[in-house]
Amino acid sequence: MSAGPAPSRPIRIVVADDHPVVRSAFATLLDGQPDFTVVRTAGDGTEAVLACREERPDLVLMDIRMPGTDGIEATRQVTAEGPHPPRVLILTTFDLDEYVYDALRAGASGFLLKESTAERLFEAVRVVAAGDALLAPGPTRRLIAEFAATPPRADPRTDSRTDPRPHPAAERLRTLTPRETEVLLLVAEGLSNPEVAARLTVTEETVKTHVSRILAKLGLRDRTQAVVTAYESGLVVPGGRGR
Repeated sequence: MSAGPAPSRPIRIVVADDHPVVRSAFATLLDGQPDFTVVRTAGDGTEAVLACREERPDLVLMDIRMPGTDGIEATRQVTAEGPHPPRVLILTTFDLDEYVYDALRAGASGFLLKESTAERLFEAVRVVAAGDALLAPGPTRRLIAEFAATPPRADPRTDSRTDPRPHPAAERLRTLTPRETEVLLLVAEGLSNPEVAARLTVTEETVKTHVSRILAKLGLRDRTQAVVTAYESGLVVPGGRGR
């Protein structure tokens, strides 16, 4: 499992957006930061996937709606390649866009509104590249509540409604200790590490250790994927605390 880019070198970024002006603006903003370098830009999902294969970036800033291969399918392909795939930060125009949930299920580490400030963009890239998921620029709990209430779109390849097999992570969830399961439930509620530490009356460092072990045992990249897994595996029931 990748721990994010090494701090001794800039974060390598691919910017994918079908609007040339928007794409250029994001690339220029990011490239102006001393700890970022934009290695390639892409005008659609197909170009983004190719750019990732050739450049091996740390992070992809991915527009969710593009012609041809859209940001969701491109995210699915990008995050499935190699042992250390880049993390994906989704760009969207609408807060809590229904397609954002599909992108999270496809493997994205978070999303950001296109209208966000430059400072927010820089922060999001650094947080996601470091391995700490950025779920939303607004209240995390609202995103999780909406995500939990939004069923996946029917996909004949993966539609759980027609596939009786359990979620792939369900078996791995049994490897978690009771304390790790408790931490995962709290993370799935949207609590930050300090909030989890306060709830359990432990140190923040202890929580970080638990989260790292949870991700390793479940084969996940970050907290966002842990939240997705907690809901889709049935560990957390929408509207309830957990089973």
